[in-house]
Amino acid sequence: MLQLWLYRDLLYQLVRREVVVRYRHSLLGVSWALLQPLGMMLLFTFVFTRAVSLNAIASLDVPYPLFVYIGVLPWTFFATGLNGSIQSLTSQRDLVTKVYFPQQILPLTSIASAFFDFLVASVVLVGLVAYFHLTSDWSFAFHPALLMLPLVVAVQVLLMVGLGLWLALGNLWYRDVKYLFAVGIQMWMFLTNVLYPLPTDGSAALRWLTTLNPMVPIISAYRDIVIHGRLPEAVPFLTALGVSVVLAASGWAMYRAMEGRFAERV
Repeated sequence: MLQLWLYRDLLYQLVRREVVVRYRHSLLGVSWALLQPLGMMLLFTFVFTRAVSLNAIASLDVPYPLFVYIGVLPWTFFATGLNGSIQSLTSQRDLVTKVYFPQQILPLTSIASAFFDFLVASVVLVGLVAYFHLTSDWSFAFHPALLMLPLVVAVQVLLMVGLGLWLALGNLWYRDVKYLFAVGIQMWMFLTNVLYPLPTDGSAALRWLTTLNPMVPIISAYRDIVIHGRLPEAVPFLTALGVSVVLAASGWAMYRAMEGRFAERV
């Protein structure tokens, strides 16, 4: 303790540097330390008073662990890939400033590595399907709809590419983006049908959020194909596809237009 006291000035300077670096280029600065717990409080209040229906969970026609895993698997892929993408430009200062290459490669690398984890974790899904097929009332059947599963994965990847490009670009200009994402991705999960089915007769606000959320039809598509052996609902899934195409195309074009200015922002 005596040594710590003797070096208290060094401790102060190191802590100060850590805080300054953490919130550099951030518009809201240390306000993020307040906004994150406040946001989570509001989220949980909304979810557990408005969104979650315990009766809907109890009435599922599929084992709940299987229902949850088919939601958690693509969501983990989604969150991990975007979390890596968001700092892919700012964390590679030497590459961005000293080497010329298509800058889109950096966010895509994070998404590709998350996709590898997704494939590995899919082995558990196969095991769960086999286990519950043999031990529960639910049964799995091979259905032509399974042929559409790669298309669902492709739409999710396209959505992640679009969001990853925009998030990495936004974080390059404003470091607030990574803090906003850290809060937003948690809220996003609870407003998506990852852990529970979203009620169809909920409030207008919930229906509005569900309609704007492209991950809802994507996760529903996974469940429709694997659990129910049917094609996903066409309109919501095609809407998610359209959103994914727009985000990916616009993000790619923005990189081509602004990559010459990246070095000055790293």
